[in-house]
Amino acid sequence: MTLRISGLSKYYGPAPVFANVTLDVSPGEFVAIVGESGVGKSTLLNCMAGLDTWDSGTVELTGRDLGTLADDGRALLRREKVGFVFQAFHVLPHLDVAQNVALPLLLLGRNDPERVNALLHAVGLGDLGARLPQQLSGGQLQRVAIARALVHQPALILADEPTGNLDPTTAAKVMEALVDQTRKHGSALVVVTHSLAATERADRVLHLRSDGITPA
Repeated sequence: MTLRISGLSKYYGPAPVFANVTLDVSPGEFVAIVGESGVGKSTLLNCMAGLDTWDSGTVELTGRDLGTLADDGRALLRREKVGFVFQAFHVLPHLDVAQNVALPLLLLGRNDPERVNALLHAVGLGDLGARLPQQLSGGQLQRVAIARALVHQPALILADEPTGNLDPTTAAKVMEALVDQTRKHGSALVVVTHSLAATERADRVLHLRSDGITPA
């Protein structure tokens, strides 16, 4: 099992952000999580990556209990096992497209220009490796973020509203690139979204509420 969450709860003061969330995600599976604004979808995604803390329950990533790891241990596991696609892209403006995509490999000491180039072609950016981020459209920047998340072939891909800032046509193309590349490499994919372009392609759609998570 790539990701296993059991009885996960997080509170802000006495109020639950979410409570008693239990979820398993298998290799190659695409799970979409929907829910009302403010219900804690992004917070849950951050907990899956060990970027945020929780009050009770467990998060296991490829068999490792994140709750037993110190910050450095979580960071090292995340660096190797997780790819994160942020809604705001988070590309580095002073690096070109190819350099942005290559960052996870460089952090792992696995410089592989051929892998970077192949992935840029796979997401439709094969001729844009030398461009700077400010020279790209929103849809192109999101595909850079997807390529960067996939380049080190992580076990788990997490995507936070990956099509939230895009028009419907571009959103559909971005989701196609994300899902196709994830399935090709057997990564588990969890997407927080309001987008039909995302939920229509998911293996499972789950609805997060403050008291748990259920099939949508």
